[in-house]
Amino acid sequence: MAKKTITRRQLLRDSTVAAIGTSLFMSAPVNLWGKNDVTKTKVVLIRDKEVLDASGKPFKRKLEQMLNKGLMELTGQSRESTAWKNVLNARDVLGIKTNVWRHLRTPKALEEILQEKAIAVGLAPENISINDRGILKDSVFQRSTALINVRPMRTHAWSGVGSLLKNYIMFVDRPWDYHPDSCADLATLWSLPHVRGKTRLNILVMLTPLFHGVGPHHFNKKFTWKYNGLLLGFDPVAVDSVGVRIIQAQRKKYFNEDKPLNPPAKHIFLADTRHHLGTANPEKIDLIILGWQSDSLI
Repeated sequence: MAKKTITRRQLLRDSTVAAIGTSLFMSAPVNLWGKNDVTKTKVVLIRDKEVLDASGKPFKRKLEQMLNKGLMELTGQSRESTAWKNVLNARDVLGIKTNVWRHLRTPKALEEILQEKAIAVGLAPENISINDRGILKDSVFQRSTALINVRPMRTHAWSGVGSLLKNYIMFVDRPWDYHPDSCADLATLWSLPHVRGKTRLNILVMLTPLFHGVGPHHFNKKFTWKYNGLLLGFDPVAVDSVGVRIIQAQRKKYFNEDKPLNPPAKHIFLADTRHHLGTANPEKIDLIILGWQSDSLI
């Protein structure tokens, strides 16, 4: 399988690096990010040209292969079973936080794969739950020791994008409390007692992302495209940062002009600079691209 490492110079040269959804990124000086160091956060992008059928539905076996290869790269393991044991252990109680938005939900095939991988590690089926809007009443989530965060990437009327950081908004009784200022402080969700330190893996589904829309419930299939990818990482901020750059690049390609997200996805930037949850700084992201390289947009 082809493999490509994105260097710091390439990231900085890419005109879409700045477009994490806010004009702050367009001219952000190095010192805005704070002290630079050699530590980098790994993010893996894996794509397969043949993963989707004609209707855009994923082939489960190919999706599983993508996930396994991506996780092996992320964990540095040469065997898929060992890679999964780096993420989960048999004693875990696992909540798989999915997303069921009817227009672009987490593929059921991917949910099934994650459950199967957890069982293969040794987790009891009764200690695994896949849920979205009912997680606060879910007994497995209530006693969970581990979370896997998985959802599709799409534009969003309140936060610029609906991605990994926003996927945890269902961990509170009043999600609308996090809507002010373009959902600027979504990162605080990750400090909740029933969330903090539990997330073992973040998967941003980039199979058919939604890159444009207007209004709170927007969806038009013409603003999706077959990108055929998954983004994996341990740092949700870094994964979201890469995902937004891809979305912004697709917007530029489609509209033939720079078209910033409205509203800007500044919560990703602030998750780094204000809340210190992870890194959005492209200089500190080690992006590895596996598989299909054509039109990766990054």
